[in-house]
Amino acid sequence: MSSKLVAIQTPDSVITHDWGLETLNAAQRNDLMEIMDDRHGSTSTVIISQLPTDQWYAAIGDNTLADAILDRLMHNAHRLPLEGESMRKKLGELTEGEHLK
Repeated sequence: MSSKLVAIQTPDSVITHDWGLETLNAAQRNDLMEIMDDRHGSTSTVIISQLPTDQWYAAIGDNTLADAILDRLMHNAHRLPLEGESMRKKLGELTEGEHLK
């Protein structure tokens, strides 16, 4: 299975979902750097992830590019940590015993 960096772009924002599931390859790191550099200070970028931010360096895979990318991304960031049960679990049809713990 190949690693993919998937982003949805609207006129004023980019939304990246399931960030950090796999380490980025060199081309993905470079693409992400270019995206963050172009957008920094002018438009919105939303990152949705279950990966704690202190592990994002490892997910990017190159400390030098990670510094540059995360500096642009996190400089004016608003973090919204979520807690509680998964909505898939809450709204799903599986019984409590069928869900992964």
